[in-house]
Amino acid sequence: MFDIYEIEWVNAIYQIAAFLVLLMLLKKFAFGPIMDMMEKREQHVADQIASAEKNRADAEKYLAEQREAIQAARQEAKDIVENSKKMSDQQANDIVQGAKKEAERLKQTALAEINTEKEQAISALREQVSTLSVLVATKVIEKELDEKEQEKLIQDTLREVGEDL
Repeated sequence: MFDIYEIEWVNAIYQIAAFLVLLMLLKKFAFGPIMDMMEKREQHVADQIASAEKNRADAEKYLAEQREAIQAARQEAKDIVENSKKMSDQQANDIVQGAKKEAERLKQTALAEINTEKEQAISALREQVSTLSVLVATKVIEKELDEKEQEKLIQDTLREVGEDL
């Protein structure tokens, strides 16, 4: 009968041919589309990963730019505050200096007015004294007086002068 080791070559060739036809059909209709789909899926995943990496890099760059902008804004605000403080201090000093100068000018003006009025008062007093001297001399000349009358005349003159003032 059949020997176990006896191979039927016709069946074997038929099975190999059927296997090769099946393999070609699977490759064309199953493995080809599946491989294309897998390649497309792999490409899509790779594109998504690349896009995510690019977006992450852009986000980090944007974050660094924003940090720099915030730091620059803080420094600018600090500079503005310092400049404002310096300007206000300078204005305060200018106002104080102006007030001191104005006070000194007013003091000098007041002293000049006081001296002028003092000179006018002294001048008026001298005129009155000279008038009184002339008046006293006139009265003394008119009368030769003894000591009592001379004293009385001086007192009367002084009373008259006191009433005039």
